[in-house]
Amino acid sequence: MAKMRVVQVPYAKGPFELVERDIPEPGPGQMRIKIAACGVCHSDSFTKDGLYPGITYPRVPGHEVIGTVDAIGPEVHGWKTGERAGVGWHGGNCGYCHNCRHGDTFACQTENLVTGITHDGGYGEYMLAPANSVARVPDGLSATDAGPLMCAGITTFNALRHSGARAGDLVAVHGIGGLGHLAVQYARKLGFETVAVARGADKADFVQQLGAHHYIDSAAEDAAAALQKLGGAKAILATVTSGEAMGAIQGGLGTNGTLMVIGAVPSLNADTLFLLRGRSSIKGWYSGVASDSEDTLAFSLLNGVKSMNEVYPLSRVEEAYERMMSGQARFRVVLTMEG
Repeated sequence: MAKMRVVQVPYAKGPFELVERDIPEPGPGQMRIKIAACGVCHSDSFTKDGLYPGITYPRVPGHEVIGTVDAIGPEVHGWKTGERAGVGWHGGNCGYCHNCRHGDTFACQTENLVTGITHDGGYGEYMLAPANSVARVPDGLSATDAGPLMCAGITTFNALRHSGARAGDLVAVHGIGGLGHLAVQYARKLGFETVAVARGADKADFVQQLGAHHYIDSAAEDAAAALQKLGGAKAILATVTSGEAMGAIQGGLGTNGTLMVIGAVPSLNADTLFLLRGRSSIKGWYSGVASDSEDTLAFSLLNGVKSMNEVYPLSRVEEAYERMMSGQARFRVVLTMEG
């Protein structure tokens, strides 16, 4: 039987293992993807370190997958082999409950499928994916450019377009890293008056190149007060991983403003009196389903939004993962199946 290389985690907190497996055959409702590239995301630590409940091992991580349709199982319609395809965090749904059929898989607590967590992901040459998790990828994006858009891209783009902000509104992006450098580009292209918030004067020129109208150095001034001087933000997209920093910036919201939380933090303190006075809110936002990925890819191609990536071959997965986890990557890390 034909073989493929995959990188698996044998057990929680175990090492990455580059192994050979039989290339699997798709079952009903499944497609086999021949993978060209897969982004390395901080959320892959859920699999590496056993942080997500119910993971069975060995497990292949990876949920920023770009490739082509290699084989199609029974009961799958509308796809042909050879078509470009991507698979993101949304790993499919069971199809039984009303909400799942409409794509709201996070409303379902019993059957929430996550690529690279509840089933094998993209750290390898082939993978099986539920057809309802697969997004069409436009030809104008390379595999390495498109990979990070399947998680970092869709998360920021989808959160911004559901933030309640309209073109011309003041929108702040809090944290300029793997998520934030994409969010600034999306915010500008969506027509928002875009504010980038980060630590250090050295980032000012860079965020302007990304499209920010304003830069606030939170190490030098009170970011919330600075946003209020600009009129108060209709939305603040919080990409940072510090609950303290998120709590400090919520005071920069304008009336009816929303703090959109997409960075996972253990806890977050809310100033309830401030929220009440300004009819403001704090809202969490997950990534999205396959159709949201398609919207993200199409918007990115049309508007020239690009992820800044460091690219590694599959054989250097340990180095790639550590580079991403260190926070030193500029700004996303992507594996290719070559080498």
